[in-house]
Amino acid sequence: MSLVSILIPCYNAEQWIAKTLESAIAQTWQNKEIILVDDGSTDNSLAIAKCFESPIVKVIHQENQGASAARNRALREAQGDLLQYLDADDLLAADKIERQMQRLDEGYSDFVASGEWGRFYNSPMEANFIPEPVWNDMSPVDWLVCSWEGGGMMHPAAWLVPRAIASSAGSWNETLSVNDDGEYFCRVLLASKGVKFCSGAKSYYRSGISGSLSGKTSKTGWESAFRSMELCINHLLNREDNPKVRHACATALQRFVYGAYPDEIDLVKKAEAKAKSLGGSDLKPGGGSIFQLIAKILGWKLAKKIKKFYAYVLLRRK
Repeated sequence: MSLVSILIPCYNAEQWIAKTLESAIAQTWQNKEIILVDDGSTDNSLAIAKCFESPIVKVIHQENQGASAARNRALREAQGDLLQYLDADDLLAADKIERQMQRLDEGYSDFVASGEWGRFYNSPMEANFIPEPVWNDMSPVDWLVCSWEGGGMMHPAAWLVPRAIASSAGSWNETLSVNDDGEYFCRVLLASKGVKFCSGAKSYYRSGISGSLSGKTSKTGWESAFRSMELCINHLLNREDNPKVRHACATALQRFVYGAYPDEIDLVKKAEAKAKSLGGSDLKPGGGSIFQLIAKILGWKLAKKIKKFYAYVLLRRK
């Protein structure tokens, strides 16, 4: 029976880490190890994690270096044949790994396994598992194109990765803070023969946490997101360069433009220029009916500025 390493980076997650560890320990796949790397937490995360230490649960403490550095440390310690990443606030269904192992054991050792995931804010009972186009078996290129064209995503815990594929892909990029997972799994997918989707293999993605990296829109965060996107585009185009792939890359850039404007004008200009060089995208900006009306009359950029100003006014009134 193959050994699965469950790798958990942890920073100031005292509210959730016990439940996360419990979900890892409860996996019905028996041959497992759990490696938690506390990345310099200033709360009680480390003390709580140490309560779970056992022959299969290893807890490591390091000075704060960032989530990717914590994942790399866990990766270096891991002895498993397969890797299950699990953020310190997310959860796994008890049979998640077992279901994915059963699929890969059907002769798909050169593939990565994906699974169903649901978003929740307080209780996992809230999670809705809403199928997306990427919830299918696909080639690496087709999966990335589908995702970038708006077909959905997978958070880190949804994947199960054979160690040989991860070794070929390389380590996590520690210079990235936002979308480091997107860049890492882009390389992982391209190092594989494809994705095998496992129905019923469920993970739970916690959202709405104040101060989470994925929710930050600081200058550093936007720069990381843009750099991650540049790297992902280079990875994909180096594998396959055709009109379909170029359109997906341009669409990803256009989505960034809509998100970063008007906060990061310099990055927006770079993204617009790159998208144009790839042939452009027909992606329209998202927003409610009032935003769409203003955008139709005044243009989406002015509509974004008005929306930002209105949000600022509302915040000042609180």
